[in-house]
Amino acid sequence: MHSNMAPRATAAARSKDALLASVGASVRSAREQHRLSRRALSDRCGVSERFLAELESGAGNISIARFAEVAKALGTSASLLLAAAEGTVAGASSTAVAAPRGPLVALVGMRGAGKSAIGRRLAEQLGVPFFEQDQLVERAAGLSLSDIFSLHGEAYYRRLAREVLARFLSETEAGVLATGGGIVTDREAYRLLQKRCVTVWLRAAPEDHWQRVLQQGDTRPGDASADARSELRALLQAREPLYALASVTVDTSRLGLEGAIKEVERRVMRALDHEAGTRIG
Repeated sequence: MHSNMAPRATAAARSKDALLASVGASVRSAREQHRLSRRALSDRCGVSERFLAELESGAGNISIARFAEVAKALGTSASLLLAAAEGTVAGASSTAVAAPRGPLVALVGMRGAGKSAIGRRLAEQLGVPFFEQDQLVERAAGLSLSDIFSLHGEAYYRRLAREVLARFLSETEAGVLATGGGIVTDREAYRLLQKRCVTVWLRAAPEDHWQRVLQQGDTRPGDASADARSELRALLQAREPLYALASVTVDTSRLGLEGAIKEVERRVMRALDHEAGTRIG
């Protein structure tokens, strides 16, 4: 009996080692795709650089909770990384090994719609990272938005924003993205967004947009024109047919912040379930 159990134990140990090595390779691959150093990933997820090095080499037997933090920092989930690793160990084909993409939600709407506030809370509820398109553009340009517009103009900004968005959508497994208010006016960018994401229009009354922008300390609408409120109303009216093309519409003026967060989560999950059912069918 002892002689039979020894080979089984050895085989189990080999299988475990292979799985740990494959998990490490999946983490390393995801980190490199995001162009992150181990130190940057360590700062994001709270796992030490030394342990990340051990994990990527296949020597680190990480806990589920810590693994989930690493995965979240990489824009994916522990289950997706593990699925890819298990597929590799099982010798599946490269097509089967590729991890299925997780939920990617894009919030659209005018400034003051609540995209940042609702987006952060929604990301927490879904267990995915939160991103802001304007920050991604600033990082790519190495300039603030105001400097991008003043130095290079609107055409340059739109081209850069479209390139950054395309790269983000191709590299990011899962997350919540707060988009710029004018993204719907760029047909190509909006088409990319709709193809890859569950799009959510955070709708609000013009007066609520105005008050929220002022509460954020942004007085530019008032400085720009004495008729700024009328201009904002006209801009919103012009963009409404484009915002309405989003997969989901949630009225934040009617529901308030907490109600809108719950409604967005409920509608997004329903949309994701519908998409999954469509693919299976």
